[in-house]
Amino acid sequence: MSHGFWNVMQVSTPRESLVNEISFFFPAHNEEASIQPMVAAALEYLPTVVDDYEIIIVNDGSTDRTSEIAHALAAEHPEVRVVDHDTNRGYGGALISGIQAATRRWIFFTDGDQQFDIRELSSLIATLQPDIGAVIGYRIKRQDPRHRILNAYLYKSLIRMLFGLKVRDIDCAYKLLKTEDVQPLSLKSNGALISAEMLIRMKKRRIEIREVGVHHYPRTSGEQSGASIKVILRMFRELFKLAGELKSEERLAEATATDPRNSVSPKVL
Repeated sequence: MSHGFWNVMQVSTPRESLVNEISFFFPAHNEEASIQPMVAAALEYLPTVVDDYEIIIVNDGSTDRTSEIAHALAAEHPEVRVVDHDTNRGYGGALISGIQAATRRWIFFTDGDQQFDIRELSSLIATLQPDIGAVIGYRIKRQDPRHRILNAYLYKSLIRMLFGLKVRDIDCAYKLLKTEDVQPLSLKSNGALISAEMLIRMKKRRIEIREVGVHHYPRTSGEQSGASIKVILRMFRELFKLAGELKSEERLAEATATDPRNSVSPKVL
């Protein structure tokens, strides 16, 4: 990584842990400068903490050389796979594809812009206990413009008020998730709401979540789109849609519990 963190940080690597296999993925939209370093770092680090792993690059409709570089890496390394979106589906769409493509017992994802150090995954793994279904990072010192930090604070406050979700950093792109818990969640948000939806649905299923501080570094290539008006408006549309869906699901669950005849039976073909 260009910020030099790779060369100075020493992170313990717990070989004896609850995690022995990982599907690591990262979404990439026009991240041609970051793809090769991200994969190289994962290929070097992951064998030191798990016995079995795969690396999934989710190319979200990139218009630069992201797809070309990703497929070249997949051809060179059998551990690497590429999921291609013909058009840009948004951050949520990319995360959903990565989650559903995972084949190992645990999923770990971060962003493809090199603002996190993959080796801090060791801290998340060390935090796991048998009753914990997810360990999520929070940025110790967020390296973003002030307006993005303010937006994130207001967003977190709104999510807490509407859904009772109490986590320090909802959108931190550094999460370790149990595959059997997250794949059945039926996630729908294609935009910036995806992390909140994921955690809200996990909370409703009483999945235990722990938080660990991780370092965050300035972006050195590519462009940020998370603070654009288009992205923010899309997030609010998805937010109120999610609130309606969750209320409908709660009403259905209550009706089913009161009268099992209200449950929907599978059709026999």
